[in-house]
Amino acid sequence: MHSTTLHADNRAEVASALAQDHLIVACLCAAWCGTCTSYRTAFEELASRHPDKYFLWVDIEDHADLVGDLDVENFPTLLIQRHENVAFFGTMLPDPQVAHRLIEAQAALSEEELERQAASTPERRQWQQECNLRALLG
Repeated sequence: MHSTTLHADNRAEVASALAQDHLIVACLCAAWCGTCTSYRTAFEELASRHPDKYFLWVDIEDHADLVGDLDVENFPTLLIQRHENVAFFGTMLPDPQVAHRLIEAQAALSEEELERQAASTPERRQWQQECNLRALLG
């Protein structure tokens, strides 16, 4: 398994994949960012370790119309979502082991627990409204 890179010509395909019943792990980066360039290999390794999840690479400048309003403060930024629940949105250390543990922790949560966490803080409630990749690509 590998990650999918969002391109202008595959948005419908990506939207269809996001609608499936699996955990979505998206990396929001920029082509000019050296950290992102070096993290890309680690992200691919994560995708191969988690073949049951959908990994998506999004260049925030190439797709500013889609993600331009997201508050990406630093790179790499990960967005983890299951169904309509955004479980995580934030900057990560460019360490695949840290991301692996985060992905494992989110995947272990029940749908009910994800829903509870999604409503647990103002920041998380904001993620639900602004960071839902299914809605952004819909």
